[in-house]
Amino acid sequence: MIPIQFLAMLTMLIDHIGVVWHPNDTAWRIIGRLALPFYIYAMVIGYSRTRDVTRYLTRVGLLAVISQLPYQFAFPTYGLAINVIATLFFCLLTLLLLDWLKGKAIASFLVIAAVMVLLEALPFDYGGYALLLMLIYRYATPHMMVLLHLALNVFSIFYKSWTLQLFSLLSTLWIVYMPALMGSMDRIRMPRFLWRSFYPLHLLIIAIVYYVMNP
Repeated sequence: MIPIQFLAMLTMLIDHIGVVWHPNDTAWRIIGRLALPFYIYAMVIGYSRTRDVTRYLTRVGLLAVISQLPYQFAFPTYGLAINVIATLFFCLLTLLLLDWLKGKAIASFLVIAAVMVLLEALPFDYGGYALLLMLIYRYATPHMMVLLHLALNVFSIFYKSWTLQLFSLLSTLWIVYMPALMGSMDRIRMPRFLWRSFYPLHLLIIAIVYYVMNP
């Protein structure tokens, strides 16, 4: 059985290869739309199962810092954009704050609104979209995940013209209607070093290969 971490890494790699070497071929990007939901879902599961939330967030924060330079080298046309691991760090921090504020609806709403503004005001990769999707995976029932993710994607078409993002719904359909995939997380463990290092490492390799091929 294929663990969800592997699917996340594979679809992300395909997406980034498409960005760098096949920017006009949408097939690479369509496959790549599956990566973010898989990553977010895996992180929600990791957050809910970790014994030490502070250490979990610290690792993600450090990974975000480490990933920024490889991200900029791999995608120089993105300018000063902030990598997606940093985005996910603030998404996870939101979950932690919501857990602390359990039962305090107004305070919880203000936290979500503040983080949404931060992610949209600064050039975070995926911005508030990632936060809303993480909240869907964290709090919605399985069937509602599908409906809410679809609504989020439709909204993103009008708000950011993200038409290809519709294909990301395939990940949620896979998660919800193929429970064996979710169960695989318990039966097959992705090596921690590979899972934690893949994002900055694959970006660094892409950057090196690109600059060697295009001196």
